[in-house]
Amino acid sequence: MSRPDPHDLLGIRELLGEEERQIADTVRTFVGKEVADHAGQWFEDAEFPRHLVGRIGELGLLGMHLTGYGCAGTNATAYGLACLELEAGDSGLRSFVSVQGSLAMFPIWKYGSEEQKEQWLPAMARGEKIGCFGLTEPDRGSDPGDMRTTARRDGSDWILNGAKMWITNGTFADIAVVWARTEEGIRGFLVPAGTPGFTAREIKHKMSLRMSATAELVLEDVRLPSDAVLPGVTGLRGPLSCLAEARYGILWGALGAARSCYETALDYATSREQFGKPIGAFQLTQQKLVGMALELNKGLLLALHLGRRKDRGELPPELVSFGKLNNVRTAIDIARTARTILAANGISLEYPVIRHANNLESVLTYEGTEEIHTLVLGQLLTGQSAYR
Repeated sequence: MSRPDPHDLLGIRELLGEEERQIADTVRTFVGKEVADHAGQWFEDAEFPRHLVGRIGELGLLGMHLTGYGCAGTNATAYGLACLELEAGDSGLRSFVSVQGSLAMFPIWKYGSEEQKEQWLPAMARGEKIGCFGLTEPDRGSDPGDMRTTARRDGSDWILNGAKMWITNGTFADIAVVWARTEEGIRGFLVPAGTPGFTAREIKHKMSLRMSATAELVLEDVRLPSDAVLPGVTGLRGPLSCLAEARYGILWGALGAARSCYETALDYATSREQFGKPIGAFQLTQQKLVGMALELNKGLLLALHLGRRKDRGELPPELVSFGKLNNVRTAIDIARTARTILAANGISLEYPVIRHANNLESVLTYEGTEEIHTLVLGQLLTGQSAYR
C-alpha cells in the first residue's frame, strides 16, 4: 500500500473522471505557467491581466458549464475544479471567469431571447466580448429586493436610472446585465458599453481583490430598445438564480486559495530551520499543518459531493449556501494559519499567502455574506424567516 500524498491526503483525485482530471490539470498548468509568477505583482499594481482573456477563452473556461453557442458544455464538477485551479492562482482570476460565465453569460443563456443568445454568447465564450452583472447597489447589498434602480417604459423603449456597486469586470465590460425595478417586477436588461448615460467608474484603493477590475455603474436616463430586456424571467428569482450559479463556483474556488496557502506553508515548514532543525519538526507547527490538511480535505469532499448533486440536478440553493459558508470559512482559517507558519515572510508578496488572505476577505462577503448564508440555512432548519 502506497503512502498517502500530503498534497492529496484522501486520494480525492481518484474520485474524478478522466475528463475532470484532464480539465483540472490543464487549468493548473495554465495557472502555473501564466499566472503564478506574476500574480503578486499584478496584485501590488492593482492590474488585471487582460492579455490572458483570449487564452482563457481558448481553453474553453468561459461559460464552460453551459451548452451550445460555442460553450464547452462540461459538467458542474469539472467547472468547479477549474474554479479551484484558477483561484489557486488568484481570487481575481476566478472572479473574472465566474462573472463572465455564471453572472453574465448564464442569464442570457437561461432567460435571453434566441437573438440575444446568438449575438452575445459565442463571442463571450471566446473572450472577445466581456460581461458584467449589475445587482448590488451602493446602499443595497444583502437586500436586492429593495433595489432603487428603476426602468420605465417610454413608448417602445426603456429608460433606466440608478447605480450599481462593486461590479467585477465593470471597467472593461462590453455588456452589462443590469437588474432594475419595473412596474411588473424586477427585470434584467442588457446594457451595451457606450450607451449614452451609462458610465463605469473604477473603484480604487482596495486592499483585497486588487487583481480584479471593480467598478461602480451609473445609469442616468439610459435609453434602451424593447429587445434589451431579458424576456424569460420576471422577479427576484432571475438574479438569485444567477447568484446560485456563481456561489457554486466560489465554494470550489475558495479551496484553491486554501490549497495554495497550505502547500506554501508545508513547503516552508520543511525548509525553514530554527533551533537547528526544520520548523516542521516542531509539534506546534505540525499541529497547524494537520489542522489545515484536515479542513482542506473535508472541504474538498463537500465540494465534490455538491458537484455530483448538481450534475444530477439535485442541488437546491440552500446547499450551495452550505458549501459557500463552510468552504470560505475554511479557506480563511487556512490562510491565516499559513501566515503564522511563514511568520514575517507571510506578509510578503514574495509568497502567495497574504494575497490569498486579503482576497478571501472579499470572497467571504460577496455573493452573500456569512450572515445571509447562515439565515438561509436557519430558515431551512426551522421553517422560519429571520430576514425581517
